Parts: sequence; structure tokens; C-alpha cells
Amino acid sequence: MYLALASSARANHMSIEFESSVVLNALPQLIKGFAFTIELTVMSAAGGLVLGTLLALARLSSSKFLSRVAGGYVNILRSIPLLLVIFWFYFLVPYILAWMIGAKNPIELSPLSSCVITFIMFEACYFCEIMRAGIQSIPPGQLNAARALGMKYWTIMAYIVIPQAFRNMLPVLLSQTIVLFQDVSLVSILSMKDFFGSADFIAKRDGRPHEMYLVVAMVYLAICFLLSRVVKLVQQRVAIIR
Repeated sequence: MYLALASSARANHMSIEFESSVVLNALPQLIKGFAFTIELTVMSAAGGLVLGTLLALARLSSSKFLSRVAGGYVNILRSIPLLLVIFWFYFLVPYILAWMIGAKNPIELSPLSSCVITFIMFEACYFCEIMRAGIQSIPPGQLNAARALGMKYWTIMAYIVIPQAFRNMLPVLLSQTIVLFQDVSLVSILSMKDFFGSADFIAKRDGRPHEMYLVVAMVYLAICFLLSRVVKLVQQRVAIIR
């Protein structure tokens, strides 16, 4: 009996040994998935920043209606889990678009288009609050001086306020982008081959989850740690400029 237990324990121990060859064979697919993750992160961050800045301006607008609409959008979307938002956009939006244009069949959206739109609209809510805080951090005297020179509102925002707000909030914007980089792994639920999705596919196909998930965890840990150090350096730089 003891010999059977010992041999079983040895077999289980051997079954979870790390095989580097598994990772090497999967490397091309992992690199391709990682490139897709970076691409989706950059597109979502850029689109989210633009939309978030517009939402921040809307929230700070003198128009109560515009401010309340933007505030409601931000607060509602931030209250919904991102996973649910991804599902909602992928499965329900095609039917809503068909209803809006009077089409009989749902409008087909590719998983990539759905994910890009979802991340842009979701992350814009967080970028909105970051940029709103940055805009409010600009001394009112600068705005008054610009108005005294006859500058228009959008000129003041484009050339004076937003550049300074972006610089002041750059460390926080980068931190939110790191969170976005991690959140992109959720697209694997739509069977998309991002970095995690590629590793998950290989792990299930080859029956080697230990190697795949460990490598993914180590890569995410290393990249996020390095990026956090970059954020700290940027924060120190911004503090010196101030």
C-alpha cells in the first residue's frame, strides 16, 4: 500500500514538473498574442483618453444638462463590472443597432471591434475623472489672464489648460493604463487570442497549464513592475517641473 502511494506521489510530482520545451514551442504564438495585447491596450488607451477628456470638459461645462449627462454616463458605467460590459456590447449592441436603423437582422460586430469600443467607452470614464482633476488643478488666474487677452474657450483649453492638466496627471494616467493592460486579458472570454488567451488555448490543447499560466503570470508581473517604476520616475519628474 505504501509503495503504491509513493509511486502515485512520484507520478503526480513528475506530472507538474516545468517543461521549458513546452514554452519554447509555444513562443511564436505567445509573442503574437502579446503583440495583440499591446495593440489593443494602446488603441483603447488613446481612444479612452480622447473621449475621457471630452467627458471631463462636459462635466465641467456651465451647461447643467451637459454636465449631468456626462456625469451620469461616467457614474453608471463605472458601477458595472467590465466583464459584464464586454458581454453586453458583444451580444446586445448588434440587436440595438439593428433596432435603431430598422434592420431585420442584428448588425454583426467582430470581436475585435466590440472589444475596442468597449474598452474605449469604459476606460474613458476613469480617464475622465483623472483629466477633470487635472483641469481643476490649473490655477484660475491663468484662465482669467487668457480671457483678458481675448482668447476663446476652446483655445484656452487646447493650448493652456489641457496640456498642463495632462502633464500634471501623467503618472495617474500611466497607472490607469497599466490597469488597462491587465484588463485586456478579459477579451479571452470571447475566444480572442491575446497574450492570456493564447496561453490558455495552448494550456488546454497540450494539457500543460502549469507552464503556460506560470509564464503568463511572470510576464505580467515583470512588465507591470517595470511600468510602475517608470510611473514613479515620471511622478518625480513632474514634481520637479512643478
